[in-house]
Amino acid sequence: MSDLIQIVDAALASAAARSGHHLVCKPGCSQCCIGVFPIAYEDAARLREGLRILEQTDPAKAGRISARVAESLTRLTPLFPGDSTTGVLTEDYEDSFLFTDASEGSLGDNEPCPVLDPATGTCDLYEHRPIVCRTFGPPMRTADGNLATCELCYIHASTQEIEASELDPNIPALEQQSNEAFNASHNTHGETIVAYALRQS
Repeated sequence: MSDLIQIVDAALASAAARSGHHLVCKPGCSQCCIGVFPIAYEDAARLREGLRILEQTDPAKAGRISARVAESLTRLTPLFPGDSTTGVLTEDYEDSFLFTDASEGSLGDNEPCPVLDPATGTCDLYEHRPIVCRTFGPPMRTADGNLATCELCYIHASTQEIEASELDPNIPALEQQSNEAFNASHNTHGETIVAYALRQS
């Protein structure tokens, strides 16, 4: 396990302990697994490693993931804001139809992560999930300095309770440093999405 993963998991455990009953995330709660989201190439490499391990330990489950990846790519590729050969997103991908939520019910908003098991509502590559998935739920600072939380959590929490539950604010900077080091050593750049990260070559 990388140093970043250990730091993030420890920070999450701390935030969860401070949150108490206000953090309602549990197996089967998968609202945050619906919708297309960008991931770093370090995350992509971790997911691929998880799938390789699963191919050895549970080939049937790995096969189901690969099938969902193929189905997802069939839906997403026509709208993919980037290079569909490499899977690299363009720098302005956030302005694309796939990533904007201007139209309710759009494909991007309703596309399930291909690693999500639709029968159980759990992640089939949980131990290898991206950083964004590991940190979602507890209060985190947005770019404008506000604290954001999952809309299902902290519903009855006071402002003070939310502030006291904040995830370590150093995580984004540590993640960026880790991603930059990974990209430099692997000659990668930009971001991708889970379906392209797990696409069969």
